[in-house]
Amino acid sequence: MSRAVWKGPFVEESLIKKVEKQQNQPNKKPIKTWSRKSTIIPEFVGLSFLIYNGRKFIPLTISEDMVGHKLGEFAPTRTFAGHTPADKKAAKVESAEGEKKDSK
Repeated sequence: MSRAVWKGPFVEESLIKKVEKQQNQPNKKPIKTWSRKSTIIPEFVGLSFLIYNGRKFIPLTISEDMVGHKLGEFAPTRTFAGHTPADKKAAKVESAEGEKKDSK
């Protein structure tokens, strides 16, 4: 269920304070955040963030296309290592058996 329009997008207050402080400084260091649930607002465009994915911080530079999305969408929490060779062999055996039955 989405958030009510009249409430506006959710952004952690501490994150807004960090962004406002960063906009006044000449050297822009990445903003470290654990708030994956915060929505990206137009004030974030051009800033760098370090978003925590549960294990490490993922660097991210915000562009205009990202406005309206959540910060967590750009820092995946799971890494897909691929299917194991055993799974591929089992799939070949099953497909070969299926072809034999179809040809009879």
